[in-house]
Amino acid sequence: MSYEKLFTPGRIANLELKNRIVMPAMGCSLAESSGEAGARMIRYYTERAKGGTGLIITEITRIDDETGVGTPNQLSVTKPYMTGQLSRLAEAVHAYDTKLFVQLHHPGNQTPSRLIGGKQPVSASDVTCKVIGEQPRALTTEEVEGLVKKFVFGAVIAQKAGVDGVEIHGAHGYLVSQFLSPHTNKRTDKYGGSFEGRMRFATEIILGIRAYCGPKFPIGIRINGSDYLDDGITEEDAIAQAKYFEKLGVCYINVSCGTYDSGATIIEPNYFQEGWKKHLAANIRKAVSIPVIAVCNIKHPAVAEQLLEEGFADFVGIARGNLADAEWANKAKRGEDKLIRKCLGCMECFRILNDGLPLGCTLNPVMGREFEWGDDKLVKNGAGRTVAVVGGGPAGFEAALTLRKRGFRVVLFEAKDRIGGTVELAAVPPCKGMLSEFIDTMEAQLEQAGVEVLVNTPATVEAVQAIGAEAVFMATGGKPIVPAIPGIERAVTAEDVLAGKAEVKGEAVIIGGGVTGLETAETLAPQHKVTVVEMLDKVGGNLYPSITMHLAQQIMKNGGQIAKGKQLTALTDDSVVVKDTKTGEETAIPAGTVILAMGVRSNRPDYEAFRAAYGDKLILVGDTARPGQIYDALHSGHDRAFVYEA
Repeated sequence: MSYEKLFTPGRIANLELKNRIVMPAMGCSLAESSGEAGARMIRYYTERAKGGTGLIITEITRIDDETGVGTPNQLSVTKPYMTGQLSRLAEAVHAYDTKLFVQLHHPGNQTPSRLIGGKQPVSASDVTCKVIGEQPRALTTEEVEGLVKKFVFGAVIAQKAGVDGVEIHGAHGYLVSQFLSPHTNKRTDKYGGSFEGRMRFATEIILGIRAYCGPKFPIGIRINGSDYLDDGITEEDAIAQAKYFEKLGVCYINVSCGTYDSGATIIEPNYFQEGWKKHLAANIRKAVSIPVIAVCNIKHPAVAEQLLEEGFADFVGIARGNLADAEWANKAKRGEDKLIRKCLGCMECFRILNDGLPLGCTLNPVMGREFEWGDDKLVKNGAGRTVAVVGGGPAGFEAALTLRKRGFRVVLFEAKDRIGGTVELAAVPPCKGMLSEFIDTMEAQLEQAGVEVLVNTPATVEAVQAIGAEAVFMATGGKPIVPAIPGIERAVTAEDVLAGKAEVKGEAVIIGGGVTGLETAETLAPQHKVTVVEMLDKVGGNLYPSITMHLAQQIMKNGGQIAKGKQLTALTDDSVVVKDTKTGEETAIPAGTVILAMGVRSNRPDYEAFRAAYGDKLILVGDTARPGQIYDALHSGHDRAFVYEA
């Protein structure tokens, strides 16, 4: 498909962009501990420039070391010496005719004290962010004036480094947004009260940058089209702010929405539709004459093209899409939609970041690790020698692809009629359709790479030896855990339920409140009374909180229940017996069907025979080595194939 609008050049101020694709700011925590743009960050952004993006806006970039730390290893523009490495980043991005803006940021009350040396967070007023849960103190008038100077200083650093422009982060409930929003701005000095008072902080920042950086240096601003809070910025407020900023001389408006307190509206999980907030950008675009960038949870190039065609925006923000696939833009331009690894909305990227680690991605095991694990670091010594991969799930797929890039002949054995493994079952619950598309992408990428895929072909030692394989990557996944307790024979597995192999009758009790248990319950809840039983005091495992909350709400909305702190001890003909993990008290829960979702253990068919034949050339990947999620499987397959010594 041809995307004419998407690949039409566009202008922002005095800059011509080669297309309408913007990679908006996302915290990545890939800078050096000094705050400089080191080799890892430079490589991360360079890959997105090489991948065809027209404009890259850096991650939230710190302007204040005292109270303004947003993440560990955050990019910073607080010291003059940071110009050097930032200039290297600009040079690397510019080499691919991609423009680079630095986003200037202060988190305000949306940062925990542990990131700022135990100091109390600051804000426009003493309004607590419910997610952070720490009471901030209101900045004094003099402190606000000092922070204005720090924003201006950061812009000067960026300009001297050869960056094309700066963006003020005035959205998402961070400090500038805290001044703009009546929800957090209760001030009575010159920085509060009226509309003009709430705008003053941002106004002084913009005018200060203009004074020091000159009239031609582009300044953009990211604002909320709505806070989605009862007393926050409304759509009407956002339009008024956009008009005001245009008169002030900003060169574009980047429209987003939400704050930490309005949760999933900032960074949408899988249950949000593509383009759901396009009206916010459209409202503003109708009111201003400067370019508008829209971030709309875009996954597909066709959706981006449609937003441009219908006039919702001038540029589209492809954020997590650029994490899942650094080549998103180039593949779209070539019409290779099926080859794009499209964001699942699984939120694993931000779960990892919130754990204090550099950004990661479920579908892209190289993301954030390009400097160490990029394709240019592959030892391409395969020389056509044959390697067998047993199992076509995510681990086997990624191992096969990586080995093929290294020059091996790769033959993938898959016992079923299609690759995908448990991804196929994971795609069954509501809002999980992107996983089905990922299987299509897996097939397309293997075909493009030249991997020989043998479906309906169980692997045996003899079959593998017959193709002359020098090594075997075993990616046969896992099998459900079935505990040895009285009555367990009447239970079925969640996998069989999702596959349609097991019939659910009457009240369904699901044992296990991890991702599989919750999603199975969500799937069944509209037709059956369901109860989820979880031994721990919380459900969801490592799921991002907004997804866990959504699943729990969907289950309970349909009359389901979640019982935490309960351990399964026995099954009877019409119930399950559970023991309270704190009191030891046993109770019975009525159960027509008992569904096990207690995790998996490694599945290693014919392991001893393969080990005898191949010794240390038998390599276990994915759940076969250690049970985990899709993230773990893809990373395991990639990394073991990457370091395989032929």
